[in-house]
Amino acid sequence: QVQLVESGGGLVQAGGSLRLSCAASLRTFSTVAVGWFRQAPGKEREFVAAIRWSTRSPFYTDSVRGRFTISRDNAKNTVDLQMNNLKPEDTAVYYCAAQLGGHVYDTNQYQYWGQGTQVTVSS
Repeated sequence: QVQLVESGGGLVQAGGSLRLSCAASLRTFSTVAVGWFRQAPGKEREFVAAIRWSTRSPFYTDSVRGRFTISRDNAKNTVDLQMNNLKPEDTAVYYCAAQLGGHVYDTNQYQYWGQGTQVTVSS
């Protein structure tokens, strides 16, 4: 069983930055991809970014590419999401998730989820 815990959310003005971190309870990252998703009020959960642990290959949704950077730290068992130039439309609850394989963009192919952390961007 993998337990994921997100941290780093908060309130920031438009144009500001936040760094989210996802800590995992077990050393399973060598076999999975880890992703970040977000869900705004009244909307479906959507893919934001992911990273394949073995290759470090990053994946981003178009709306955050160039502003967000996903990275991982094997020694700390964490996956971080650096978010720059934040916009009000980035406001959402951000979730970390882990999968054992499959399409990294597909919410349904992630087996483990964290509780989420709130990100609020004011205009």
